[in-house]
Amino acid sequence: MIDLKYSLVIEATADPTFFGFYSPDLQGFTGTGHSVEDCLYQARWGMEEHLALLKEKGLPIPVSSSNPTVVIQNEKRVKQVV
Repeated sequence: MIDLKYSLVIEATADPTFFGFYSPDLQGFTGTGHSVEDCLYQARWGMEEHLALLKEKGLPIPVSSSNPTVVIQNEKRVKQVV
């Protein structure tokens, strides 16, 4: 069982040892890992730290999801403007 309170998107990059992740439910929450498993671990503890920071700053804390999802996808390419 994956113990997350919020949904998570993990994105694979061109480098097979580097993944990025973010939560669409937690504005400003992002991170990196060296594998999908590492991202899940980093996200679990990072979300707790992010929520503590929101609370400390007096900012609203989003309602946790009753059924958070984890999506693993290729990173979205952004077109470069020349």
